[in-house]
Amino acid sequence: MTPRFDAIGLVASDMAASVAFYRRLGFAFPEGAETAPHAEAPLPGGLRLLLDTEETVRSFAPEWQPGTGGGRSSIALLCESPAEVDAVYEELVAAGHHGELKPWDAVWGQRYAVVNDPDGNGVDLFAPLPGN
Repeated sequence: MTPRFDAIGLVASDMAASVAFYRRLGFAFPEGAETAPHAEAPLPGGLRLLLDTEETVRSFAPEWQPGTGGGRSSIALLCESPAEVDAVYEELVAAGHHGELKPWDAVWGQRYAVVNDPDGNGVDLFAPLPGN
Protein backbone atom coordinates (compact mmCIF):
# COMPACT_ATOMS: atom_id res chain seq x y z
CA MET A 1 0.00 0.00 0.00
CA THR A 2 1.30 3.46 -0.92
CA PRO A 3 -0.17 6.65 0.53
CA ARG A 4 -1.37 9.10 -2.11
CA PHE A 5 -1.54 12.87 -2.05
CA ASP A 6 -5.16 13.77 -1.27
CA ALA A 7 -5.49 17.21 0.32
CA ILE A 8 -3.87 20.45 1.38
CA GLY A 9 -4.80 21.49 4.90
CA LEU A 10 -4.58 25.00 6.34
CA VAL A 11 -5.44 26.32 9.78
CA ALA A 12 -7.61 29.44 9.68
CA SER A 13 -7.64 31.98 12.47
CA ASP A 14 -10.80 33.50 10.93
CA MET A 15 -12.79 30.90 9.00
CA ALA A 16 -15.13 33.43 7.37
CA ALA A 17 -12.22 35.54 6.09
CA SER A 18 -10.37 32.49 4.77
CA VAL A 19 -13.43 31.05 3.04
CA ALA A 20 -14.18 34.45 1.45
CA PHE A 21 -10.54 34.78 0.26
CA TYR A 22 -10.45 31.34 -1.35
CA ARG A 23 -13.94 31.70 -2.83
CA ARG A 24 -12.71 34.89 -4.52
CA LEU A 25 -10.09 32.66 -6.17
CA GLY A 26 -12.74 30.20 -7.37
CA PHE A 27 -12.64 27.54 -4.63
CA ALA A 28 -16.12 26.04 -4.18
CA PHE A 29 -16.65 25.91 -0.42
CA PRO A 30 -20.20 24.89 0.48
CA GLU A 31 -22.74 27.29 1.93
CA GLY A 32 -22.27 27.62 5.68
CA ALA A 33 -18.52 26.97 5.51
CA GLU A 34 -17.94 30.45 6.96
CA THR A 35 -19.15 29.30 10.38
CA ALA A 36 -18.03 25.67 10.28
CA PRO A 37 -15.11 24.34 12.33
CA HIS A 38 -13.90 22.36 9.28
CA ALA A 39 -14.55 23.06 5.59
CA GLU A 40 -13.49 21.38 2.35
CA ALA A 41 -13.42 22.54 -1.25
CA PRO A 42 -12.85 20.06 -4.08
CA LEU A 43 -9.91 20.75 -6.40
CA PRO A 44 -9.29 19.57 -9.95
CA GLY A 45 -7.85 16.09 -10.14
CA GLY A 46 -9.64 14.95 -6.99
CA LEU A 47 -7.57 16.87 -4.44
CA ARG A 48 -9.20 18.96 -1.71
CA LEU A 49 -8.39 22.17 0.15
CA LEU A 50 -9.16 21.74 3.85
CA LEU A 51 -9.62 24.57 6.33
CA ASP A 52 -9.79 24.01 10.08
CA THR A 53 -10.24 26.65 12.74
CA GLU A 54 -7.59 27.04 15.41
CA GLU A 55 -10.18 25.84 17.96
CA THR A 56 -10.75 22.65 15.96
CA VAL A 57 -7.04 21.86 15.92
CA ARG A 58 -6.77 22.53 19.66
CA SER A 59 -9.70 20.16 20.30
CA PHE A 60 -7.54 17.19 19.28
CA ALA A 61 -4.11 18.72 20.00
CA PRO A 62 -4.48 20.98 23.06
CA GLU A 63 -0.78 21.85 23.09
CA TRP A 64 -0.87 23.14 19.48
CA GLN A 65 0.11 26.78 18.92
CA PRO A 66 -0.10 28.66 15.63
CA GLY A 67 3.23 29.07 13.89
CA THR A 68 4.97 32.40 13.74
CA GLY A 69 6.52 33.95 10.68
CA GLY A 70 5.63 32.95 7.20
CA GLY A 71 6.96 32.08 3.80
CA ARG A 72 7.43 28.38 4.51
CA SER A 73 4.59 27.15 2.30
CA SER A 74 2.37 28.39 -0.48
CA ILE A 75 -0.36 27.29 -2.82
CA ALA A 76 0.34 27.93 -6.50
CA LEU A 77 -2.55 28.77 -8.84
CA LEU A 78 -2.19 28.63 -12.62
CA CYS A 79 -3.86 31.59 -14.33
CA GLU A 80 -4.98 31.62 -17.97
CA SER A 81 -2.67 34.45 -19.00
CA PRO A 82 -0.12 36.94 -17.71
CA ALA A 83 -2.89 39.56 -17.80
CA GLU A 84 -4.99 37.38 -15.47
CA VAL A 85 -2.08 37.19 -13.00
CA ASP A 86 -2.04 41.00 -12.90
CA ALA A 87 -5.83 41.30 -12.66
CA VAL A 88 -6.25 38.73 -9.86
CA TYR A 89 -3.36 40.24 -7.90
CA GLU A 90 -4.86 43.74 -8.19
CA GLU A 91 -8.34 42.49 -7.24
CA LEU A 92 -7.06 40.78 -4.09
CA VAL A 93 -4.88 43.71 -3.02
CA ALA A 94 -7.77 46.13 -3.65
CA ALA A 95 -9.91 43.90 -1.40
CA GLY A 96 -7.41 44.45 1.41
CA HIS A 97 -5.20 41.36 1.14
CA HIS A 98 -1.43 41.71 1.50
CA GLY A 99 0.45 41.67 -1.79
CA GLU A 100 3.71 39.92 -0.93
CA LEU A 101 5.29 40.21 -4.39
CA LYS A 102 3.91 42.36 -7.20
CA PRO A 103 3.57 40.68 -10.61
CA TRP A 104 6.85 40.27 -12.46
CA ASP A 105 8.23 38.30 -15.39
CA ALA A 106 10.24 35.49 -13.80
CA VAL A 107 13.41 34.17 -15.43
CA TRP A 108 11.81 30.72 -15.68
CA GLY A 109 9.29 32.02 -18.25
CA GLN A 110 6.24 32.85 -16.15
CA ARG A 111 4.37 35.94 -15.04
CA TYR A 112 4.39 35.52 -11.26
CA ALA A 113 2.92 37.24 -8.18
CA VAL A 114 2.30 36.33 -4.54
CA VAL A 115 -0.62 37.40 -2.32
CA ASN A 116 -1.03 36.30 1.30
CA ASP A 117 -4.25 34.76 2.53
CA PRO A 118 -5.75 36.07 5.81
CA ASP A 119 -3.35 33.88 7.84
CA GLY A 120 -0.23 34.85 5.91
CA ASN A 121 -0.01 31.74 3.73
CA GLY A 122 1.43 32.55 0.33
CA VAL A 123 -0.80 32.15 -2.71
CA ASP A 124 1.32 32.18 -5.85
CA LEU A 125 -0.36 33.31 -9.06
CA PHE A 126 1.39 32.38 -12.30
CA ALA A 127 0.96 31.98 -16.05
CA PRO A 128 3.36 31.10 -18.85
CA LEU A 129 4.79 34.09 -20.70
CA PRO A 130 4.21 34.17 -24.48
CA GLY A 131 6.66 31.85 -26.20
CA ASN A 132 7.07 29.57 -23.19
